Amino acid sequence: MNKLLTIGIPCYNSAEYMDHCITTLLEASCYSDDLEIVIVDDGSQNDSTAAKADTWQKRHPAIIKAVHQENGGHGTAVMKAVEHATGLYFKNIDSDDWVDLAAFASLLMKIRAFVTAQDLPDLIITNFVYDHADEGTSHTVKYRRKLPVDRMFTWDEIGRFNKTQYLLMHALTYRTEVLRAAQLDMPANTFYVDNIYAYVPFPLCKKLYYLDVDLYRYFIGRDDQSVNEKVLTSRIDHYWRVARVMMHAYHLYEDVESVLLRDYMMGYFTIIMAICSVFSKFSDRADAAEELDALWKELKDYDSHMYRRARRGIVGIATNLPGAAGESITRGVYRIARKIVKFN
Repeated sequence: MNKLLTIGIPCYNSAEYMDHCITTLLEASCYSDDLEIVIVDDGSQNDSTAAKADTWQKRHPAIIKAVHQENGGHGTAVMKAVEHATGLYFKNIDSDDWVDLAAFASLLMKIRAFVTAQDLPDLIITNFVYDHADEGTSHTVKYRRKLPVDRMFTWDEIGRFNKTQYLLMHALTYRTEVLRAAQLDMPANTFYVDNIYAYVPFPLCKKLYYLDVDLYRYFIGRDDQSVNEKVLTSRIDHYWRVARVMMHAYHLYEDVESVLLRDYMMGYFTIIMAICSVFSKFSDRADAAEELDALWKELKDYDSHMYRRARRGIVGIATNLPGAAGESITRGVYRIARKIVKFN
């Protein structure tokens, strides 16, 4: 049977939780042969991730592929899954996350309907849920006030997104051909490359569909997780790398035709630059301030219009206040925003 949907699961030392992720996908699909699951063992060490991946493939060879590579980080593992994908559509699910069974079944049924009608969107958008294990709370990100529901649309029909709501990796299911055409530069051994994944392909997506179901369950709470504040601060150079890839992907005001998409992408990029600014201030690195200045200068030299929008707007000013007092205010604003938005 032709594969309609490939799920990529990047795994690094994931033996403790990968089974739950895989099981939810199989059960939600009723073990359908039009689903493909590509488990990418990213050079796992000191646990049974590689062996578990092989066992899953032996158990369900018509559905599951186990792929092994030397450790290259999350981005290279995602792209390895894309490389091996044979499905019409591709979605990434991280190994410590899972899917809602009914919502995933709805996604599969909708893709089958697209194929029957011979009317294929380039991007399918669904909701996702932050599960905050440390607090015992959850927060659902929905897009029904920003996107047309249950019909095809273009970027010219989207609403204006606020500063706390973006189309993150967890919400996205790409047509595989379109995702490959984006030729994503996902730097090796770099965290936060999901921002590249949820940014660079967008101008290539001409037809979109929003399926209003709470599909992806995003687990937050492990101390070693990349979004943990201490971990993120220690890896601020990873965000600098990601920001540079996003920066050089487009001259937004020349390359992106849709005004609403351009404004959306500019807003998203501005937030990435704000994260770089805030966590550079949090960092203990002696060169953090110098590297941040270099990043802003690179943006100014590359595209002065994008620089003005990112640096001279409210977000850019608020996250780059000068002096010790400015740094203290920036830290305080971040702490408040984190409690309200719960993005960590």
